[in-house]
Amino acid sequence: MNTEEPRTTYPDFAVEKSGTRQVLSWIAGLLACLALIVAVLHFGSLERIIELSRSARPVWLLLAALAQATTYILAALVWRQSLRRSGNSRPLRDLIPLGVAKLFTDQILPSGGISGTILVIQGLIRRCVPPEVAMATMLVGMISYDIAYLSVVLGSARILWWHGRATLPLFIGVGIFVIITVGVSSAILGLRRFGDRPPISWLTKLLGMTTFFRSLAEAPTDLLRSPDLLLQTSGLQLGIFMLDAVTLWLAFKAIGEVPPVWVVVVSFVIASMAATIGPMPIGLGTFEAGSVGMLTFLGVSVEAALAGTLLLRGLTFWIPMLPGVWLARREIGRR
Repeated sequence: MNTEEPRTTYPDFAVEKSGTRQVLSWIAGLLACLALIVAVLHFGSLERIIELSRSARPVWLLLAALAQATTYILAALVWRQSLRRSGNSRPLRDLIPLGVAKLFTDQILPSGGISGTILVIQGLIRRCVPPEVAMATMLVGMISYDIAYLSVVLGSARILWWHGRATLPLFIGVGIFVIITVGVSSAILGLRRFGDRPPISWLTKLLGMTTFFRSLAEAPTDLLRSPDLLLQTSGLQLGIFMLDAVTLWLAFKAIGEVPPVWVVVVSFVIASMAATIGPMPIGLGTFEAGSVGMLTFLGVSVEAALAGTLLLRGLTFWIPMLPGVWLARREIGRR
């Protein structure tokens, strides 16, 4: 008698990436960060930066780390809400590691978030979530993220207008961001309907993503047609943005130079927008320049702006990559 347990097969969503392109993206980003630091040292004071760094109070950095840890819980709650609505609820503790792994994958494989999205879909399927439900869950996550992102960007532009700090480049950047965000979401939803027709089907086959888009087309639309679910998940996504801004504010508390709350929130949001529409695939360098530039424009000293931004990036970008390596490898090798 054959006692071997039947193996569950999963759709292969693998996407080949150019190793050279990844390396070049990282090199360009690191060079941009280095150029920013050199520029700040030219206009600011090295002694002041060292003084701010030495005076950093650990208790505020600990609170900032806790704020960042909470963002992963909110990200997992976005997925759990969709899974629960579809009748495929999973424990929150099983979903939180996926959030960390997604962040690492998006950063190490710059692909506009596709790499991390595919990893999460595979992770949900390996947790016995039906493939079509996993895809629908990620669609809800992507749409709710775009709704929250648009809300904070437009809200920040309005705040700058109230304070008389709105400029023509700002409006141009916001316009480009809105076009890209709405266009990408519309394109993804359009692929559900036309993904199996030429020339789109030829392109997906060329990219090796036929299975991905087939599952996208087969994903149920019930979740996307639920206003209360989109409202709940958009609220959770908005909470993630606010916690990221709180992390930056706590970084300033740590170094002892605290700008007004609205300055911190607006600077973080506009810097995130700049990283999204900027030329760097992983936003490395673009976010830092946008954050320091916006904070300085709104009255923060250039030394404090650089110190706070680097502390934020350490908490949101570099430190999470350490557990992200292990979690991503575990998800990839999990059966």
